[in-house]
Amino acid sequence: MALTSVTYYSILFNNSNTIKLSKKTIFDKIWDNHVVCTLKGGTDVLYIDRHYIHEVTSPQAFEGLRLRGTGVFRPGRTTATADHNVPTKDQHLPLKDKLGREQLEKLEENCLEHGIMHFGLNTPYNGIVHVIGPELGITRPGMTIVCGDSHTSTHGAFGTIAFGIGTSEVEMVLASQAILQNRPGKMRINVEGIPGEGVTAKDMILHIISKVSTNGASGYFVEFAGSAIENLSMESRMAICNMSIEMGARGGIVAPDEVTFAYMKGRPYAPKGKDWDSALEFWKSLPTDNDAEFDMELFFKAKDVQPMVTWGTNPGMGTEITGKIPLERKIDCGSIASFRKALEYMNFSPGEKLEGKEIDYVFLGSCTNGRMEDFRAFASLVKGRRKSDRVTAWIVPGSKQVEKQCREEGITAILEEAGFEMRQPGCSACLAMNDDKVPEGKYAIATSNRNFEGRQGPGSRTILGSPLTAAAAAITGKLTDPRKI
Repeated sequence: MALTSVTYYSILFNNSNTIKLSKKTIFDKIWDNHVVCTLKGGTDVLYIDRHYIHEVTSPQAFEGLRLRGTGVFRPGRTTATADHNVPTKDQHLPLKDKLGREQLEKLEENCLEHGIMHFGLNTPYNGIVHVIGPELGITRPGMTIVCGDSHTSTHGAFGTIAFGIGTSEVEMVLASQAILQNRPGKMRINVEGIPGEGVTAKDMILHIISKVSTNGASGYFVEFAGSAIENLSMESRMAICNMSIEMGARGGIVAPDEVTFAYMKGRPYAPKGKDWDSALEFWKSLPTDNDAEFDMELFFKAKDVQPMVTWGTNPGMGTEITGKIPLERKIDCGSIASFRKALEYMNFSPGEKLEGKEIDYVFLGSCTNGRMEDFRAFASLVKGRRKSDRVTAWIVPGSKQVEKQCREEGITAILEEAGFEMRQPGCSACLAMNDDKVPEGKYAIATSNRNFEGRQGPGSRTILGSPLTAAAAAITGKLTDPRKI
């Protein structure tokens, strides 16, 4: 039997010295195809297909290259954008923040010096790094992808091995187009069935994390599978993979299929013509083989998922919006000490009901929920209604393309009629590295990915939810089940 590059079988010898074939997961196929060599001790040198960089974690890496007298090994494999430390208003004006201004200037200088593709502020393709890569067709199935940002796992929705790296590793990839990695374990999370009304992918992943915990997938790379996952759009799959790291996973991945291919076709940097046909043949070979083995496998039913919100200070501290904060004797989200600390910070009590809690700020955006699907969902709920006077809302598109499409589809007009203001692209209040900071003691419902202490500003209190749940809160001024709107 001839073994081709798309067969993906490992040849093993059993005790009788006869050859048998071991079937592979999608993770195995991609990882094995990118191992340059394995070092003594088992660490792999992994080749990287696409390296995304931004203004915050790249300047130190480029400075390291200069000090070592080393250039960028393969600049064509690196893509840059400005997103983390950018304002979401008046982007045409010089940045007031000195650090942010210097970071943006350095990114532009470094990209010009090394010949790196750069989508700077106010350019048509600028936006959050994990939004523009997929929407431009730069992210493709079968790739290895890294970025100096935790939520690089987003790109796994396309059938890639994508994960975040540290600044020293950014320098390593720039210099060598490779990285040292220990092979993680393999987990598969299956979600079967049809979700109920008002339930989104964000609710699905918050539900999973609330059951698995924030370290339940530590040491694993997670493949998401099952009919509920297969029926999701690409943008919803990105939201799922984006938050895979919030349960401790190295990353998340979904096998590419016709949904993937339809999304990618015609994108500005996607393959064209014969290159598309060749790429498609390869992409179709990637899904996990039948009977491939995983180190751990979990099963969930979509019908069990309801609109979710968090009540604590990590994404695992969550429950249905109609539910209550757990009692101490029932907690499964960590130690009693961390449980008490989280409630003290949030000014909540065990057994307290969440629905009806007043909200001060609403944030729609981020690399989790800053895409067209999210803006359509938000607009569908606020259309014909008015924003609550007690709520300050930050409506932040994930890219210039999303901003443009919102105008063209009339979503911007719907939002403005309801009392909302569309801001300009950027990470915004997700990590409060810019001017979008929630004041101390105020409650914000955010469609982003983390609710750590001070994540959205010193002393801010963050509740995570879906775009629909955020819209319901923006209208009523309090946590509201979106199914009631």
